[in-house]
Amino acid sequence: MVFEHILLDDGHDVDATATVLGGDDLLRRSDYDLLVSDGRLPDGTGMTLADKAREKGIPSLIVTGYAFNLRDSDCVDLSAYNVLLKPMRPAELLGAIARLLRGENLL
Repeated sequence: MVFEHILLDDGHDVDATATVLGGDDLLRRSDYDLLVSDGRLPDGTGMTLADKAREKGIPSLIVTGYAFNLRDSDCVDLSAYNVLLKPMRPAELLGAIARLLRGENLL
């Protein structure tokens, strides 16, 4: 919810959900400029959503405080994703989003 408020305050339109299932539903129903997801969700990982977004040509940003746990426990190659590590300042989040919306990668 904190990210949602930061993005709304910066003038972005936001659709939010807390699960992979909900994110998958949103991706199927609408087109987006960017996907921002937490790395760990109650029913999976944000990388699952990032992969689905990529199939639709939508860039994504994974925000996580568990980068090493995600990599080790889920056999995920995080180098394939734009990742921003928590904790971060709102300006860091907004800067990363601005770069991705301009077509730049964080990699």
